Amino acid sequence: NIVVIFCDDMGYADVGCFGAKGYQTPHLDRMAREGIKFTNFHVSSAVCSASRAALLTGCYHTRVGIRGALGPKSTHGIHAAEMTLAELVKQKGYATGMFGKWHLGHHPQFLPTSNGFDEYFGLPYSNDMWPYHPNVLHLPMAERLKKWPHLPLLEGLRVINAQVSPKDQESLTTWYAQRAVGFIERNADNPFLLYLAHSMPHVPLYVSDKFRGKTARGLYGDVISEIDWSVGQVLAALKRTGNDRNTLVIFTSDNGPWLSYGEHSGVAEPLREGKGTSWEGGVRVPFIARWPGKIPSRKVCDEPAMTIDILPTVAKLTDAPLPHHRIDGKDIWPLLASEKGAISPQEAYYVYYGNDQLQAVISGRWKLILPHRYRTMDGRPGGKNGLPENYSNKDVGLELYDVKADVSETTDVAKLYPDVVQRMRGLAEKAYHELGDGPMKRKGSAVRPAGQLVMTK
Repeated sequence: NIVVIFCDDMGYADVGCFGAKGYQTPHLDRMAREGIKFTNFHVSSAVCSASRAALLTGCYHTRVGIRGALGPKSTHGIHAAEMTLAELVKQKGYATGMFGKWHLGHHPQFLPTSNGFDEYFGLPYSNDMWPYHPNVLHLPMAERLKKWPHLPLLEGLRVINAQVSPKDQESLTTWYAQRAVGFIERNADNPFLLYLAHSMPHVPLYVSDKFRGKTARGLYGDVISEIDWSVGQVLAALKRTGNDRNTLVIFTSDNGPWLSYGEHSGVAEPLREGKGTSWEGGVRVPFIARWPGKIPSRKVCDEPAMTIDILPTVAKLTDAPLPHHRIDGKDIWPLLASEKGAISPQEAYYVYYGNDQLQAVISGRWKLILPHRYRTMDGRPGGKNGLPENYSNKDVGLELYDVKADVSETTDVAKLYPDVVQRMRGLAEKAYHELGDGPMKRKGSAVRPAGQLVMTK
């Protein structure tokens, strides 16, 4: 069985075994003790929809036409021709369930049950796309609804709650966990894929009564504690149903912390910057995997890997045929299994952001930053009480970092290693040719369109 637990805006240092302070994550720490943690694991882009597209298709989001964060006015989503992780394992008779935040299109043709999942319960997009966000509460409801419609809660293709309330949001983490446990119990004797995609700790933060006020870190720590509890619920259900030793459980996040929210934001230290940037704090995320008897305990991997690699790894483990079209991920099971001498199967990883702009190339210990503008809090602490502070913008030129020796990306060594810069610019050129670059007005030779809304009478 395969379980993928995906958090929203959780920073690199928001898990105990990655350095979290002010609260504990005993279940995630147990996963790391009984399995492996990756300290050099990345997402393809530091923003919601793009990151989820990469996870579920094994492709860079630019290849499949999904960028940014889709909203309630979006008329596009994941294309029906793309093979999702759920559709991959359906070829082998797996039951598939998805509970939580989807964010790959909210119209019926784009939703989980139209793309390989047997069951779905959750929000179609981010929990802040909502007329109760703290930054619009001062407005009359009529004005708020001009910015955001009411947030729906879905079951399958059906809206079961058309107006999610703040009280409802307090229950989201618990509801998702309960649905996940029920799915495991119903499919205890079948192979299954469970995708549990928490809406938290994306702002606005909400937590149930059982965890409110429990940590020294405040509301953010309470929220992470409840997420950790949900992981414990899943592990306990696997044990109770006799599936503990035949289930691969993966835990990670869609991008780094939303730093402008300050005390309601996570932590990426010692990494630079956070969500919405291509610095390590935006794209390097915590990753833990556990499979008793298959993944050795107490292992740490510092080889580069990325969410695009999960789909082909699952394909290898389940003996499921890969899609006929091109994907970008590669099998990282040798890394997960901690095989002697295992190295990253990828020559390079590419980080795109914004208007399909290639902003960074990662290859081994090296990271080439390509010229672009990025947002930054510039050392400021961020907002309070759920309200953000404004970012500043900075421009960066062509820079090279040795992220093995300098994970905080403090020292540009481009002038010291011109041969490395030249090699990595060559890698970037390959990406420009195949995946394109928006600001450079270069069209990729191998990109595919997103799905477009089909209107029916």
